[in-house]
Amino acid sequence: MDFKLKVTIGLWTIIGLAILLGPNETQSNFAIAIHGGAGTITRENMTAEKELAYRFKLAEALNTGYTILKNGGTSLDAVEVTIRVMEDSELFNAGKGAVFTNAGTNELDASIMDGSNLMAGAVAGVKTVKNPISAARKVMEETWHVMLSGDGADKFAQEQNLEVVDPIYFYTQRRWDSLKKTQAKKHGTVGCVALDKHGNLAAGTSTGGLTNKQWGRIGDSPIIGAGTYANNQTCAVSGTGQGEYFIRGNVAYDISAMMEYENTTVGEAARQVIGKLSERGGEGGVIAMDSNGEISMPFNTAGMYRGFRKDGSPAKIFIYKN
Repeated sequence: MDFKLKVTIGLWTIIGLAILLGPNETQSNFAIAIHGGAGTITRENMTAEKELAYRFKLAEALNTGYTILKNGGTSLDAVEVTIRVMEDSELFNAGKGAVFTNAGTNELDASIMDGSNLMAGAVAGVKTVKNPISAARKVMEETWHVMLSGDGADKFAQEQNLEVVDPIYFYTQRRWDSLKKTQAKKHGTVGCVALDKHGNLAAGTSTGGLTNKQWGRIGDSPIIGAGTYANNQTCAVSGTGQGEYFIRGNVAYDISAMMEYENTTVGEAARQVIGKLSERGGEGGVIAMDSNGEISMPFNTAGMYRGFRKDGSPAKIFIYKN
């Protein structure tokens, strides 16, 4: 066979495969980032043992999601399972470690979003679902709704065969003492953003809300566009902080909108949005990731539990501002 003909056939074979597989099937890079809450987190207030515990659990969560992505799993699976690791830990204000309301109950919120199709699901004020992030995903995949709340959300989770627990499961002495000691409003959330090998972004957020919250208060974590957002064309975002400010500023979507309409990078957009949050008097931070796996984790508090891991690189864990 003529050499030029061989080359031509080879090129057309490659082009044909590229068309057949599509751009999402050829991407090899992937990445994951997490946060475990922002606030008054300083070295002075942290014991060596406590810091080690946080670093270990953050690394465990990161590596769990990373393994899913490395094995070709979806960003949605990575986000859900990673957040479940943090929900099952007493260290974070989500799931097992959720704070108490003014009535002495635990009411949990969570949301998840698929950047490939803008589908999303959320639950708010659930009291018996062990892993609210999984309930949020069920809302997205098994109903035509976006958010379910209260007893209805708990009942739905049970019907979906998710693990439900007696409310006493969420009781931890540290959170109870915090309620009784200060009756001060404290915030904290866990979240995850991920990019998989197929080029799809996803984001998820889970929280126990504010210590001492009243009247069925719901923050930004279960609200798409405020505490969670994902769009393959721009970025995936999960926030943590004072939810009322995140809702008013539509923080998560604002980052995506700046990237889409002003052609800014994910880092520039995230920093500017947190800057606006500061100007309005709000505290908190975000983790944001674009479709290339670039990550930004700005915050305006003393610290934020956070970390990331990219394709072929070790996990990076951070707690303090510097």
